[in-house]
Amino acid sequence: MENASENFLLVSSISKDVDIIMGTLYAILGVLSVLGNGTLLLVAYRKKSSLKPAEFFVVNLAISDLGMTVTLFPFAISSSYAHMWLFYRSTCIVYAFCGVLFGLCSLSNLTVLSCVCWLKVCCPNYGNKFSYYHAYMLVVGVWCYSGVFAVGPLSGWGEYGAEPYGTACCINWHAPSQNSVAMSYIICLFFFCYIVPCTVIFLSYTFIWLTVWGSRQAVQQHVAPQNKIANAHTLIVKMSVAVCIGFLTAWSPYAIVSMWAAFGNPATVPPMAFAIAAIFAKSSTLYNPIVYLVFKPNFRKFLCRDV
Repeated sequence: MENASENFLLVSSISKDVDIIMGTLYAILGVLSVLGNGTLLLVAYRKKSSLKPAEFFVVNLAISDLGMTVTLFPFAISSSYAHMWLFYRSTCIVYAFCGVLFGLCSLSNLTVLSCVCWLKVCCPNYGNKFSYYHAYMLVVGVWCYSGVFAVGPLSGWGEYGAEPYGTACCINWHAPSQNSVAMSYIICLFFFCYIVPCTVIFLSYTFIWLTVWGSRQAVQQHVAPQNKIANAHTLIVKMSVAVCIGFLTAWSPYAIVSMWAAFGNPATVPPMAFAIAAIFAKSSTLYNPIVYLVFKPNFRKFLCRDV
């Protein structure tokens, strides 16, 4: 059988010691992600009959995060420890496809979830009509939306290739400087899968905060009825802020470095910058279970009961 390294040679462009550190970090993140998202899905399955429509997005987020962990982390860990990409070119393409698909699915899911939260808090007359059918359709829409950008490079719109640090694969960020079609893909990807989601999430949670603050002021003198409303709204705000911080912390470094390579001179981007940004991006798989473990009392109670 032909050796993988003979078929597709990718040697790491960062030091072996750093690769070992990266492999260890990936291993830790991978274990925590499987445990966290697996636990969240287990609890969701146990309480499936009482899941609310909006919670479908939490479940979908756990599925996409777990999908990213299972399809990417084993390859990234083994290649980091080996100081080179250990697998075939076809595996590299599949790896990149899964990374884009599950990554965009998670980001799109957070965006839709922010809109649903906005609808339920700021427009309760419409939010109360949000049904299981609406949730199902939006979840399908999230996967279709992400699938368009993931399939693009496979059909010639954009290109998949090796990451600059050499032990993983993703979108070829060097291609836009040589190919106008690849440049159009990167522009659409950056706008529709980063600028738009960031803007929608920021505006949604800003309006939620303003609504919660306004409602507190309006019922300030009615202490008793206020408590239940205040607690529910405070929970929403806390989770909203946590998701926003997680989103920006995880994906902004990678988006910035990627745009630097795509729109600037790729040769000036240090491979280590991509490596660090990739770790931040992959850490996003932990935020969903952490947020629900910290801020969702019902989740913790159900988990303790199962244990």
